[in-house]
Amino acid sequence: MAERWATFDCYGTLVDWNAGIRGQLERLFGEDRADELLERYHAVEPQVEMEAPSAAYRDVLALTLARLDEPVPAGEQDALGASLPGWPVFPEAPAALSEAQDRGWKLCILSNSDRDLLDASIAAIGVPFDDSIVASEIGSYKPEAGHWRAFERAAGRLPDVHVAASLFHDVAPTRELGIPCIWINRLGEQPSPEPARELPDLTLVPETLDELVPA
Repeated sequence: MAERWATFDCYGTLVDWNAGIRGQLERLFGEDRADELLERYHAVEPQVEMEAPSAAYRDVLALTLARLDEPVPAGEQDALGASLPGWPVFPEAPAALSEAQDRGWKLCILSNSDRDLLDASIAAIGVPFDDSIVASEIGSYKPEAGHWRAFERAAGRLPDVHVAASLFHDVAPTRELGIPCIWINRLGEQPSPEPARELPDLTLVPETLDELVPA
């Protein structure tokens, strides 16, 4: 039987990126500013990644925080990077990943992060992955195709399915590469571009993977 590979984004898909960043913004700047600054964070971080594709993600976090037009308190420049290992895992993630493995899927994370940060998140998830690729080791941030090309070099082909929550970082590039994408629409967004499948969370990912690529 041929191996079936599913790749996953981590932050926003398996780990609650918004909750982790918003918690630090609230701590640093107050509840009244947290939502506004989180919205600006969403706009600024991709710009930083595009300008510095070889930067460590910890540095991307610090640079983005510094560009929010709000003075960062002294000694808090690394607040986001320091807090990332404690960002919460979505509650359904471990069971969904374990079930996908039980169905014969091999799992790989493609993450815009650093090795040490991702390793801490994988430990928190509690499910072993067969492989993982991080931006700081390949000098490329999604939505560029570097993660999928690195996977292709390692596995000899592109993944069968990708699973992610970001239309910008993941759904759009996988459409260009011809990889079916299961979009985890946690925020009730309108899809553009269209994913192969849309789910509100990870609960039905194992069945949906098998539907897209039967064993």
